[in-house]
Amino acid sequence: MKRCGWCSDDPLYIAYHDQEWGVPVYDDRHLFEMLILEGAQAGLSWITILRKREAYREAFHQFDVERVAAYTDADIERLLANPGIVRNRLKIEAAIRNARGVLAIQAEEGSLSDYLWQFVGGQPIRNHWPDLKSIPAQTPESTNMSRALKKRGFNFVGPTICYAFMQAVGMVNDHEQSCFRYQQ
Repeated sequence: MKRCGWCSDDPLYIAYHDQEWGVPVYDDRHLFEMLILEGAQAGLSWITILRKREAYREAFHQFDVERVAAYTDADIERLLANPGIVRNRLKIEAAIRNARGVLAIQAEEGSLSDYLWQFVGGQPIRNHWPDLKSIPAQTPESTNMSRALKKRGFNFVGPTICYAFMQAVGMVNDHEQSCFRYQQ
């Protein structure tokens, strides 16, 4: 079975590629999770984050936005002591700040999903990449999302992180044309 060139033979990677990556997500909690995980990945490999994902879910209360938004300095220290996650103070503080931003978006816009999907016109963008080298690191849509989130005080949401997020949650279909998931 032909898969995208970035997908290694690691069973965790294969499952992620085959079942999750590029599937449109509209659930606010899952969108929040992926936004935090993509930010945590900055400077690391995605397989590192996938291997830590369950620990992240446990450490961040299943990505309950309200609970994460209420985290205190004691929670930051608890997270910094957790070997199951990336123990980077700036990334942990960003997750809390971003949770507070999500609550503000939900209060103003109704849902995080509606707010984020507006950057692709409410529908997944179907790209036609012949190979891995053709896929850009960022796009005008990811740049616009990044700017808007940064204006709202979010961190670890640069244009490249936003594009990886958009790929992960199906806002764009960036499966290579030869990948069996492309048509799905």
